[in-house]
Amino acid sequence: MNPDSPNALRFRLTTTTTTNGKGNGHGHDHDHGHSSGFHNCHCNGQGRNIATAAEMKARKAGLKGWLETASFTKWRWDHVVRVVKYHPLPCFFAMSLLFFMGVEYTLRMVPSTSPPFDLGFVATRWLNQALSARPNLNTLFAALNTVFVGMQTTYILWVFLIEGRARPGLAALFMFTCRGILGYTTQLPLPEEFLGSGADFPVGNVSFFLFYSGHVASSVIASMDMRRMQRKELAWMFDFLNVLQVVRLLGTRGHYTIDLAVGIGAGVLFDSLAGKYEESRTVYVAAAPNNGIYSTSE
Repeated sequence: MNPDSPNALRFRLTTTTTTNGKGNGHGHDHDHGHSSGFHNCHCNGQGRNIATAAEMKARKAGLKGWLETASFTKWRWDHVVRVVKYHPLPCFFAMSLLFFMGVEYTLRMVPSTSPPFDLGFVATRWLNQALSARPNLNTLFAALNTVFVGMQTTYILWVFLIEGRARPGLAALFMFTCRGILGYTTQLPLPEEFLGSGADFPVGNVSFFLFYSGHVASSVIASMDMRRMQRKELAWMFDFLNVLQVVRLLGTRGHYTIDLAVGIGAGVLFDSLAGKYEESRTVYVAAAPNNGIYSTSE
């Protein structure tokens, strides 16, 4: 047993107390009993102090060992240079964190009496004014956007019904379910200068859930599946049309910029979740019709 450990100190203190107690029990006089009791109290207090000191020493030793094994104590300047050279993207994000921390704490908040500030609306103000002055052009763009939405839907259904792959369809189901929940939970006001059209799909010129953009997310889901299947030209076409769709939605104030940005992330996220679901459940389209649409193997 380590003589400096707290357990050893407690053992010695217990032995001393027991011995003194026996001495008092063998006919010692009253005054000596008081002296022994005082001595025991003094020793016990001193022992506690010694035990506390030993515990602090052990804690310091543990802290020293923790510091000696910590990763950052082994960093060198050449490591920093290699990180900057071979990992520029995380370094960029680290600098961006510092920059936007400064922006966050110095930028004044938009007053409650003012409309929301949207940088995408500022960048597409010219388009909003042009479409507002030309309603027929706005309707034409809305109709073309509806055709693109039909292309997304057709591709996802084709993949499921004809090719027998469920991942894009599962991703779309996950995505629209989550969009419905979030859109109903936080119902954002319709942006000012909104330009509706009866040619829009699926809601025409009525209000709808803004957060997040299902148009953009569906396009991303279809594009990612095209890349998995080596249909790169078709994927690039969908990406280009998606960019035009984003510009049009900003110009007509159909979505805030954050709706469109999160729509891109939602497409990537739910495509990944659909893939993980397929892997975990081993879901596949059955070849034999009498087995039903799906067959699962545990």
